[in-house]
Amino acid sequence: MLVSLRQLADVTEFATMRHFLLVLGLVLAVASSARAQSPAAGSPDGEAVFKKACASCHANPGPDSRAPTREVLRTLAPEAILTALTVGNMFRQGAEISDAERRAVASYLAGRPLGTAPPPPIVGKCTTTPPPLQASALESGWNGWGNGIANTRFQPAAKAGLPAASVPRLKLKWAYGFAGVNSARAQPAVVGGRVFVASESGDVVALDARRGCLYWSFHAEAGIRTAITVAPYKRAGASGFAVYFSDGGATAYAVDAETGKEIWRRKVDDHVYARTTGSVTVYQNRVYVPTSGVGEEGQGGRLQYECCTFRGSLTALDASTGAVIWKSYTITEEPKPRGKNSAGVQTWGPSGAGIWAAPTIDPARRLIYVTTGNNYSGPATNTADAVIAIDMDTGKHRWVYQPTPNDVWTGGCKPENPPDSNCPEKLGPDHDFSMSPLLTKGPNGREVLIVLQKSGMAYAVNPDNGAMVWQYKTSDGSGLGGQWGITADEKRVYFGVNGPRNAQGGMRAATIDDGKEVWSKPAPERLCGNARGCSSAQSAALTMIPGIVFSGSMDGGIRAYSAADGSIVWQFDTNKEFETVNGVTANGGAIEGPGPVVADGMLYVTSGYVSLIGRPGNVLLAFGLD
Repeated sequence: MLVSLRQLADVTEFATMRHFLLVLGLVLAVASSARAQSPAAGSPDGEAVFKKACASCHANPGPDSRAPTREVLRTLAPEAILTALTVGNMFRQGAEISDAERRAVASYLAGRPLGTAPPPPIVGKCTTTPPPLQASALESGWNGWGNGIANTRFQPAAKAGLPAASVPRLKLKWAYGFAGVNSARAQPAVVGGRVFVASESGDVVALDARRGCLYWSFHAEAGIRTAITVAPYKRAGASGFAVYFSDGGATAYAVDAETGKEIWRRKVDDHVYARTTGSVTVYQNRVYVPTSGVGEEGQGGRLQYECCTFRGSLTALDASTGAVIWKSYTITEEPKPRGKNSAGVQTWGPSGAGIWAAPTIDPARRLIYVTTGNNYSGPATNTADAVIAIDMDTGKHRWVYQPTPNDVWTGGCKPENPPDSNCPEKLGPDHDFSMSPLLTKGPNGREVLIVLQKSGMAYAVNPDNGAMVWQYKTSDGSGLGGQWGITADEKRVYFGVNGPRNAQGGMRAATIDDGKEVWSKPAPERLCGNARGCSSAQSAALTMIPGIVFSGSMDGGIRAYSAADGSIVWQFDTNKEFETVNGVTANGGAIEGPGPVVADGMLYVTSGYVSLIGRPGNVLLAFGLD
């Protein structure tokens, strides 16, 4: 769109690797269709937008181009196309057209309007009805992002149903294909014999946990890359269990877990670039919804854009009605005019400090902990690249821990910039926190919050006051990618590694009490060989059962490590096409973002992540024992 791939590479010569990733990667994701949509009166014509902004790359791509033809990619969902144009790697091209034009071209390319459900599947429907959900089911399985409000990502033996000694015998039992997408970045929940999982097409499905057949599906307004949480709801004349999640348009939902019928939906932020990348956390009839602003961060360096006005936030909603109880911004002051840039465009600040990940709940202290990303524009705030403790009752900040000050970063900026540009005079390192704080207690009885930053530094923080307890260097770090989740047992905490530009992975284990390294393992040999986008980075969220740490890798491998010494006891290569229970053509690719889920003797893994160092995929894999 608008510029050639060669021009895009030239533009990014001086940008950070992360900027290059954001610009190029989802060229793979823009879909095509020969069938145009008739525009409503006064709305943009999707076909005309395509011809103006997209056809130069996608109508007749050359033999060396990575841009797909319309005929090849016509099957993508409109929500997935809109995601690519707003928060995906086509956001730079999408920034050159209006929101109405983005929506119009997404509908035109996909052949159906945004928000409309795809045709129902022909195969893979369940022929029986599952027993009703019981409250006891919420205490089994895997529920939410971190398998509990402390976000330890640890599954006890009784709930796992998978002894460490049996892990080497894991076999693929079934595969489910996500139609219309080329990334699988949503994490499932396993509750009451059902798997609830979403996709970037905006679809949420309830599947049989053992067979993978479909019970019901629900279609949201935008693509979804978050985990699912199941919890009770109660309204006048109705009660039961709801599936809670949020979509890429910063809208939260409650859907009946038995039927898939919508209970409520709530837009939590009206900023044009407000997005939800972090999963919701549900506790005591409240749904806590985080927001980030990756779209604004990506294009803030453009002189034509009034950079920047987004502020990260956490919104507390009533779980039964969706009513807003309070909203807490990570940056407490509203953006103010900063002057005009060299193009005469007004600039704003401070901004940024988005919340990328699910919040962590501390019932004893009545606190909610969130981690934040960098500022997009100055003045720099002490709440960017930070851990923030928020009062559960009022939404007010209690304390802030910030290990990396003055990190003002936005896409398209050089390391040093003139004062009349949108960019900071000195570009920050882009060292966000993209993982949920892990709240745990070590053998010495002291509780700590443990976080891993993109800098490669891990920190343990006192939950009473935010004081640092210890720090541990896992790698040299990188602004590229994220660190999406760590895990811990009763003695140790475990870290995946995403190194600098060479994106080398690996695994580390350290003590909870003092952060001393117990073992360290380099990345294993890459399963994807020399394929374009192949990497050994292990930044996907980790998951534990007693004695075993599961780690997904950008090389497409899912591996089980011995918690005792870091040796690999099992691995599976997802870089292949799978026969799916729902008849959708599906293959695995890079694994990034969500982590494995273990429950009731089964292991569930999503595979596929499109980026410069990633490779597409669209599959959910379910493993079990013979």
